[in-house]
Amino acid sequence: MPLAATSQLIHARHSEAPAEKPVAAHKYEVFAGYGYTSMNQVNQSRYGLQGVNVSVTRDWGRFFGITADGAFYRYPLSTPAITNSTLTPTLDAVLLGPVLHANLFRRYDAFFRVLLGGEHIGGVNAYPDLSFAGGVGVGLDYKLTSHFSLRASGDDIASSFVAPVYPAGSGNACTTTSGCSPHMRRSSRASFGVVYKF
Repeated sequence: MPLAATSQLIHARHSEAPAEKPVAAHKYEVFAGYGYTSMNQVNQSRYGLQGVNVSVTRDWGRFFGITADGAFYRYPLSTPAITNSTLTPTLDAVLLGPVLHANLFRRYDAFFRVLLGGEHIGGVNAYPDLSFAGGVGVGLDYKLTSHFSLRASGDDIASSFVAPVYPAGSGNACTTTSGCSPHMRRSSRASFGVVYKF
């Protein structure tokens, strides 16, 4: 009898225990962090630029979302092949596209995205300085809490600029009036920062 009573008591306590709360579903993600890009858009130029990268993602369910991504890069990490040392390159990018999420293991989530938009370059002798841009990227999130994560990501972005522009009579074929055709270039970029989900 005492053994049966003890078993019933244990069963009653377990049945009365509160159920574990489900993890809240987040509709939005905001990312901000350090950014780097290899500025291969300009012929005869190989800059490594640093800056900031921010994005906002609207999620529909666990696996699909739409991302709006913006970045500004300025500080060169290497000397350009162009000998004019007075040039200080900058790059702005605004991109938008779908993103797919997947849980890899416990606290680790991965994503794949396709981005389309435009890029603007400044501080270099280029014409024109605005281009359609697009590419693909991947990333990895490490969950710190239900709202905060650390993120590392990388993208391969293609764009097309006519550059550099040389003054008339300099012996180079490309000038603003020569009608030089643009050349597509692919530039890698990377970012690391914090994600807030709500």
